[in-house]
Amino acid sequence: MELSEYVQMGLQFLADPEQFSTKMFSIFLRISFQSLISPHCGAAILDDPELRHVDPTLLKHCHVAATTSILEISKQNADKSTLSTFLEECKFDGERIDIFYSEYQKNQTKLENLLGSLGRGPPHICDGSWRLEYQLKNRGSRSTDDINFNCTMEQLQDLVGKMKDAAKSLEKATQT
Repeated sequence: MELSEYVQMGLQFLADPEQFSTKMFSIFLRISFQSLISPHCGAAILDDPELRHVDPTLLKHCHVAATTSILEISKQNADKSTLSTFLEECKFDGERIDIFYSEYQKNQTKLENLLGSLGRGPPHICDGSWRLEYQLKNRGSRSTDDINFNCTMEQLQDLVGKMKDAAKSLEKATQT
């Protein structure tokens, strides 16, 4: 299984008994699985009393590593031997591998359903349009909605070109 160096390092922190006791590891792993399955559990990793004394930056790093590897393992439908080999490469001992595998088995169906619901490709912008509107802003009202999207470099260049055209048209409209 090919994962980034950052993810592998986070898994190695998780495997280290000095960073996470077996009990803490078990709790951490349960919360990581739950954060993938139910979207309302995102901050639970920082709120758990057993994990409060661990550095929040380390917790977040390990959470990213754990969830990334969980999704990759689910995507590949890994069996116990594949999972064991992968986790052994990340310096997990037998007990932690067993904990990981049992938690994976409990949540495998839910993870497969989650991955199946995502489709084959990420959402993408098909087209963009614009129009000139007047907007009055109050000092007290500010929009905090962020737009997140994925696109290829070619699509991004096309979008930037369309935005530049829109800006030029706007300049021409304001000059007349």
